[in-house]
Amino acid sequence: PGKFTLLRDTRTDGSFLVHHFLSFYLRAGCKVCFVALLQSFSHYNIVAQKLGVSLAAAKERGQLIFLEGLKSCLDLLFGEEEQPGQPSPLQFLSTSDLRALFDFVRVSLTPADGDSWKGPVLLVDDLSVLLSVGAAPVAVLDFIHYCRVSVCCQLKGNVVVLVHSNEDSEDEENELVVNSLCHHSDLILWAEGLATGFCKDVHGQIKIIKRLSLRQAGQQDLVQIYQYKIQDRNVTFFARGLSAAVL
Repeated sequence: PGKFTLLRDTRTDGSFLVHHFLSFYLRAGCKVCFVALLQSFSHYNIVAQKLGVSLAAAKERGQLIFLEGLKSCLDLLFGEEEQPGQPSPLQFLSTSDLRALFDFVRVSLTPADGDSWKGPVLLVDDLSVLLSVGAAPVAVLDFIHYCRVSVCCQLKGNVVVLVHSNEDSEDEENELVVNSLCHHSDLILWAEGLATGFCKDVHGQIKIIKRLSLRQAGQQDLVQIYQYKIQDRNVTFFARGLSAAVL
């Protein structure tokens, strides 16, 4: 508990990591607030069912609080409120202020009387979308900072965030956010596409960075690198050079 995990992808799609953490925390009995800015609820639900988890059932029993960003954006832009009188979590589209989104997260994960969930978890897919729809980099970093203080420090929960990155990109705002988050992460899972291009037996490599230097000055970060292949219901990991194509 109390950890901030950064999921980062470059030249590939790292959403398989989001699906893993979502199903993992729900099976573990945690209370999950899922800020889904990239796909619809039905998309995540179909993938979760393949992994043996029902998001619809988790919502019904109050374990999963799901913010469907795509639908909420349309409701806000066309003047329709999901709950009349309640401010939209995506109010920043007109005010450039992420406070409403943070309040949504805080209220969603604050334990209520009778709650028996093991711990609160905030999952965001993906943070880069906030920049794409007009949020300032400083506002995005402030939002994550307050979420870490509230969820990780006060509630002793976990925060897991996905961001896209491209080191050759001219999108300076996105790279600023990515680099800042890397400095504050307890764990970084960095999925990268192969430099050699497409391969049917190896879909990419993942770099696991355990930020030991964040906890104790003078310590070297622990870095492990594996290659992976995404299958229909799971992901296979193996050491570099030990894929089926090579062996």
